[in-house]
Amino acid sequence: MAKAVVYALAAAALIAFIIFSPMGQKGRNHLRSNRRLGIILSHATFDPLVTELERRREGEHADREDPPASTGIGSPISRNEYLTDEGELNTTSRLLFLFPLLDDAPKDGAVSFKELEAWNVGQAHERLAYQTQKELAFFDKDGDGAISFREYLPQFSDEDIERNGSAHGEAGWWKEKFLNADVDQNGTLSFNEFMDFLHPEDSNNTEIWKWLLWQKLKQMDYDGDGKLNLDEFKDHIYDIYKNYVEFDAHGGHVPTPEQKFTNLDVNNNKLLEVEEMIPILHYLNPGELSHAKYYTAFLIREADDNKDGKLSLEEMLNHEYMFYASLFEEDEEDDEMHDEL
Repeated sequence: MAKAVVYALAAAALIAFIIFSPMGQKGRNHLRSNRRLGIILSHATFDPLVTELERRREGEHADREDPPASTGIGSPISRNEYLTDEGELNTTSRLLFLFPLLDDAPKDGAVSFKELEAWNVGQAHERLAYQTQKELAFFDKDGDGAISFREYLPQFSDEDIERNGSAHGEAGWWKEKFLNADVDQNGTLSFNEFMDFLHPEDSNNTEIWKWLLWQKLKQMDYDGDGKLNLDEFKDHIYDIYKNYVEFDAHGGHVPTPEQKFTNLDVNNNKLLEVEEMIPILHYLNPGELSHAKYYTAFLIREADDNKDGKLSLEEMLNHEYMFYASLFEEDEEDDEMHDEL
């Protein structure tokens, strides 16, 4: 196991080194984005059983009888058949179980990028829904299945709301975010609206997209004109965009700052407005769904030994530690703590 751990961490470190080179003062925003992308290489959850076990470890079901684990797509299963006597996950058995679920479009004995991406995105959707349901149950004080502004943010007084301060974290800032999520404008957030509110990076709401980009733009707009010129684009956005695209393109062509700026500048006024930045939102504010796609690319590249763009069962079993990296890393951390004691 130690050897597998070392290899997994080395692979993650190598990719991090290739993708994430420090760029000094100018690259602070880019480094924040890189840290987010780096995290998914070791902490994204591929197996829904692992997700459930992690939730149990957090004590979220401590007062309930253990329900059956979910495969992520339907019928429940007994987790016990996948755990050793020591309570550790038998990753080989799990991959043998999951492989036919992944290989479904078509069933050809190999898992394609699209098949693995669909699976990982599905797991990400499940995590978003689970987190939203938890928050909804906690904040829905009147039990109507929806969240009002007062229920979620009771700390703001009438005076705070009337003052309508727009700085980050002030009542006006939260109110604008709330109103953008409230699609039907009925004053409360339904489950789907509340999920957009909690996870705006994963929303399909155009108004939320523009709100997110406006928050970004305010930090980058040196001259305060509400738009980005080429220099501002180079200083704050291009390096973030470039690193993600290099990962996507696997060393292929990446547009220059001038080329990308021109491509985004639809009205050709030499300035980028919020609406023109929407195509790069997922680079600037990657959410769970974007992370799932990058995690898919990472898994394919690391486990695809014959470089055919697909994963066979043998390849997945040969690299099972890549699919369960967080478990191996946790084991290593536990061993280190034990050694120190």
